[in-house]
Amino acid sequence: MLMSGKEIGMYNPENIFWAIFAFMWIVYLWETYLSHRQRNIYRNTKEVPSSLRDVIDNETFEKARLYGLDKSSFGFWHGIYEQIESSIILVLGGIPYLWMLAGKVTNRLGYGHEYEITQSLAFMLLASVFSTVVGLPWVLYSTFVIEERHGFNKQTLGFFFKDQVKKFIVMQAISLPILAGLLYIIKMGGQYFFVYAWVFTLVISLFLITVYADYIAPLFDKFTPLPEGDLRTKIEDLAKSIDFPLYKLYVVEGSKRSSHSNAYFYGFFKNKRIVLFDTLLEDYTPVNTDEKKSDETETTKTDGEEKIEEENKPQGEKTEEEEKEKKKTGCNTEEVLAVLAHELGHWKLGHNLKNLIISQVNIFLCLFLFALLIERTEFFNAFGFYDSYPTLIGLLIIFQFVFSPYNEVLSFCMTVLTRRFEFQADAFAKSLHKASFLRMALIKLHKDNLGFPVADWLFSAVHYSHPPLLERLGALGKTD
Repeated sequence: MLMSGKEIGMYNPENIFWAIFAFMWIVYLWETYLSHRQRNIYRNTKEVPSSLRDVIDNETFEKARLYGLDKSSFGFWHGIYEQIESSIILVLGGIPYLWMLAGKVTNRLGYGHEYEITQSLAFMLLASVFSTVVGLPWVLYSTFVIEERHGFNKQTLGFFFKDQVKKFIVMQAISLPILAGLLYIIKMGGQYFFVYAWVFTLVISLFLITVYADYIAPLFDKFTPLPEGDLRTKIEDLAKSIDFPLYKLYVVEGSKRSSHSNAYFYGFFKNKRIVLFDTLLEDYTPVNTDEKKSDETETTKTDGEEKIEEENKPQGEKTEEEEKEKKKTGCNTEEVLAVLAHELGHWKLGHNLKNLIISQVNIFLCLFLFALLIERTEFFNAFGFYDSYPTLIGLLIIFQFVFSPYNEVLSFCMTVLTRRFEFQADAFAKSLHKASFLRMALIKLHKDNLGFPVADWLFSAVHYSHPPLLERLGALGKTD
């Protein structure tokens, strides 16, 4: 069947490349415009609006404004850099060059071009090293300038680099074997490889969800059981009241990295765990009784401390100044329970399951479309691949570039859905008579994290997966 001149032009590799390149810049300019709108809010909103005066004081409002302005300005320059870097890589043929370089590496190790999966793993490893190295200055600036300036960073330079190396090693140890398995299935799966690939990704996703918090997260943070006491008893009672199968209750020492706070739960069936960040708890102090009994005369240094503590100070013990500062942040028992009521509302209302189903339907659809497009050599040609058509490069081109319009639409739809889920979870907490405490907790956490409560409506609609503070408070009402 002969194609028309219009169809031939449509599938011309050069036209495909420039169409993708143009869309990439359209998305960038759109995002830059949205960020500019929000940055103007930070710049021009210097007084607490009348509707917020019962929620936030002038000093905190100004701190939040400056924090938001710093992050927005940083994001602007980082975005320019990333866009220019990506454009140069595409225009100058960085992807085929890196594939060729990966081939040279594997050849020296005794693996010829017929070992495509081995070369693919080398390609991904080199790409990861490159992105980590060129992105390091930006991460350093964000952590040790912006977060430090506004009182959130708790890391030392030594701890930071140790953490980055550990993250890189763990990420490669997890991702490279998964990638090898996926590529093998695609190459050997025949006509219906997309079905087998989808089953593989589903199994891997469920496996990682199961093992992450128990075996991977503890490599980076210390998890300890929440001590017996009023808070633990009330959390257990809350779980029982809604038939939440609570199995374990942990506190994670997130304060060694940042003073931002959080809480979450994970696990399947009757093995649910709840994790509270120590920064969420107003009166929590890590218990290190064994360490306090020994080495009392030695100088100790925990991960993340910038300088050696005074001699005779047991590890984990806080100075009087730190204790005073700690009292200013976090939530009391009833407020923590309200936050957990919101989180458990996501479970009770099936939000996590719905998100899992949506993600798996999306993955299946994308793999199916990938199966239809992978034989189209013009996509490879558009990115500089004329003699070989590696499966990994096909995945990269189709999922990252060809599907980019679809990904943008999906991202917006998921943001809208997530906001709806957040309102529903708040309503669930309200049904448990936690509205007034959740209201106070949201205000406290907003202040502790220097969240700026004024948002441009368009920026908020596109980017805020959680509703703005005033909208949540309005939905909750002032009382139960």
